[in-house]
Amino acid sequence: MSSFWMSILKPRAYWAKWLVFLIMATVLALGAMGHLEFLKQYADTEELSFNLGDYRISAYKALKVVLTVVFIFWVAAIVSGIAESRIGNFTKIRASNRAIILKFVQIVIYIVSFLFALDFLGINLTTLTIFSGALGIGLGFGLQKIASNFVSGIILLLEKSVEEDDLVEMSDGTAGFVRKAYARFTLVETFDGKEMMIPNEDFITNRLTNWTFSNPRGRIEIPIGVAYGSDIEKAQELILEAACAHPRCISDPAPKCFLRNFGDSSVDFILHFWVEDVTVGRWEPQSQVMFEIWRKFKECGIEIPFPQRDLHLKNPETIKVTSDG
Repeated sequence: MSSFWMSILKPRAYWAKWLVFLIMATVLALGAMGHLEFLKQYADTEELSFNLGDYRISAYKALKVVLTVVFIFWVAAIVSGIAESRIGNFTKIRASNRAIILKFVQIVIYIVSFLFALDFLGINLTTLTIFSGALGIGLGFGLQKIASNFVSGIILLLEKSVEEDDLVEMSDGTAGFVRKAYARFTLVETFDGKEMMIPNEDFITNRLTNWTFSNPRGRIEIPIGVAYGSDIEKAQELILEAACAHPRCISDPAPKCFLRNFGDSSVDFILHFWVEDVTVGRWEPQSQVMFEIWRKFKECGIEIPFPQRDLHLKNPETIKVTSDG
């Protein structure tokens, strides 16, 4: 049902919205010129009317009001679409700034349309002050999340902390590219092609990792275990050679390999190296460097151990072997 009303207030199909626009404009024009009097005779009767206070509402008046209000907002949607396409052509302006301008223009368009519809319905704007308290309560309870997401979206646009094509990772592990920011949510495309509509409030209230906030560089970390008895200095040298040989590894900052622990079964190293553009991917260079380390270790006889335990018996003589018969 909500999608139906959204399609009325903001149509998407170009040919459809202009066709319906022409139909409604024709109907309203015929009514204004008095060519629909036969419809008024059948729909503006006492049987199809009821009183609301001092107002008499008939089926004809209700239909006329609905068509006019829908027509006003349809025109507003068309104007908004034209403004969106025009603003989108301002390539010299950053995407975030274009989004701010577009939202401001859309707000102005729909506010003007709303006021125009109220004026057409004969509602005095001063009487709306009576409902201001109820409106505030409604925003405080029923529309709290919607208002919060809208304000959060404005904050994101002004701060420019999250912009289109940024690579982000949420606190729950959701990661992907920001494709578009809307008034209520931000569209994030994950690595497996899912399009997730994340509420704007989540970007403000929760921890967020923006891999491309100030620059697209990213660090890749690879833990490596080497068997006891191996030449650990040679192992460190081979690890660094494998990282430096990869085409996506950058020299500033340079790759570094640290000895971290003397573990139960291995001497543990950690390799850090950086790639120029993390949006191209991190797993591929990580995998290729690990394959290269494996090959270099095999060529030089350095073993990557598996967990093992040595069992020592304090009193082996207490073990008795029994047999039947």
